[in-house]
Amino acid sequence: MEEQVKSAINDIRPSLQNDGGDIEFISLVGDIVNVRLVGACAGCPMSQMTLKQGVERYLREKVAPTLTVVSEN
Repeated sequence: MEEQVKSAINDIRPSLQNDGGDIEFISLVGDIVNVRLVGACAGCPMSQMTLKQGVERYLREKVAPTLTVVSEN
């Protein structure tokens, strides 16, 4: 499942990069996906919304509906 998560994250990276940010995969522990938001995303006040409504929703659709995405700072 880790490879599926990484692939899905790579699918959405261009959208974040277009806004001056990026996302890095850190780990998958059970159903918890640990990522790091970098660049403009790191300090953006909308980063939590991006993480939950964008990244987490996409991963739940493409990989598994039980996944939760958590950002490490």
